[in-house]
Amino acid sequence: MKKVAIQGIVGSYHDVAAHKYFDGEELEILGCNSFKDVVKAIRDDASTLGLMAIENTIAGSLLQNHELIRQSGCYIIGEYKLRVSHSLAALPGTKLGEITEVNSHPIALMQCADFLETLPGVKIVEKEDTALSAKRISEERLQGTAAVCSAAAAAGYGLEVLAEGIETNKRNFTRFLAISDPWTAEDLLRGSVRNKASLVFSLPHTAGSLSKALTILSFYDMNMSKIQSLPIIGREWEYLFYVDLTFSDYVRYKQALDAIMPLTKDLKILGEYAEGKQSV
Repeated sequence: MKKVAIQGIVGSYHDVAAHKYFDGEELEILGCNSFKDVVKAIRDDASTLGLMAIENTIAGSLLQNHELIRQSGCYIIGEYKLRVSHSLAALPGTKLGEITEVNSHPIALMQCADFLETLPGVKIVEKEDTALSAKRISEERLQGTAAVCSAAAAAGYGLEVLAEGIETNKRNFTRFLAISDPWTAEDLLRGSVRNKASLVFSLPHTAGSLSKALTILSFYDMNMSKIQSLPIIGREWEYLFYVDLTFSDYVRYKQALDAIMPLTKDLKILGEYAEGKQSV
């Protein structure tokens, strides 16, 4: 049985993604209050794995999680791109017209804004989590209150789905990273396909430094699927660059790293892994 630490509880989108990523495996889900607690669970027990959201196609990147992975020393072992579909759920027997209040995480509410506007007079209340909203409605038997949550959360807490697929943009995906202790990662990845890498580095504060590095990566046929910059605290106008590369030739990828090494500072490989599947 694999132990997997996630931020959230049963029925959260992290929980759904964990079961999708580790499809067919028996899991012990360790629910954590924060992403920092996910990292702590891995540090406390090297056999524990973690799953952490890193970006959403609508809300953008979770910048703090880029830094958390870098600072923690955890290693990225894989990824999963989850199609996020929101449902409106309430106590069994509740009619849509009886809803007076809708609870959920602010990002989920934002993603369902068009649907929620069709519910005149309904109070929209921001809560800390989608699944926790569903759990609270179930445990406190809140009549007339609905949650925007996953179908899994609705089923897990005995709620009835009043409407499904209520997100405005149907191309709503969240990318999750599977992380582990570095020593555990070596065993898990041994013999596996590696065609994607996540890197972080800084650059000298000189003209054209980023352009030079990117030109070299292009020369070695590296496909840069993402670049994200974050300011370095205490070093004015200097930045860390988080870069995702995909490639078909691992040797060529290693040559590319050797070539950009003299141009960068503090280059660190956060993970080398197989490019993840995308749910439909």
